[in-house]
Amino acid sequence: MAETPSTFLLKSGEPAPCFALPDATGREHRLDEVSGPRGTLVVFVCNHCPYVVMLASALGSLADEWKTRGIGVVAITSNDVENYPQDGPEYMGDFASKHGWNFPYLYDATQEVAHAYGAACTPDFFLFDGEGALFYAGQFDDSRPKNEIPPSGNDLSAAVDALLSGAEPPSPARPSTGCNIKWKKGMEPESFG
Repeated sequence: MAETPSTFLLKSGEPAPCFALPDATGREHRLDEVSGPRGTLVVFVCNHCPYVVMLASALGSLADEWKTRGIGVVAITSNDVENYPQDGPEYMGDFASKHGWNFPYLYDATQEVAHAYGAACTPDFFLFDGEGALFYAGQFDDSRPKNEIPPSGNDLSAAVDALLSGAEPPSPARPSTGCNIKWKKGMEPESFG
């Protein structure tokens, strides 16, 4: 699979686009319900991407820690499930459970939320402050499926630490890298310049 770097549509300080999306059971979750008092991490993922699979358990562990520090976490899959059925809602619960995700994992059937965030790949990370303004958009860490670096989440953890301590975001942020979002025909973004 070709690596696709994320190209951030949202700029630093811009507000998190609102959403109301279902989880695998059909229960709807809104952005304001999943947000933490000190910040919110929105992650675009899918079940089959090797980049996501590689770091999924590390993300689950870190999310548990961040929750105790006031950071809400939510994962969203926006892939076209007609052509990639393994990313569908019927598999999301098992994937989340396997990797220790104690946060909502939501299904963006229309792909409108991925468009609103400018998500380009899986995984793609967007960290917002307690007021809902974009603080960091960048990679989890330097691990990749073929480079033998174990996932640590050190880049994203540094961003969370900076947010919580009142420091500036890490700069420059390295873009997230992964598999491109599988767009439905006619939904492909023209560009996220």
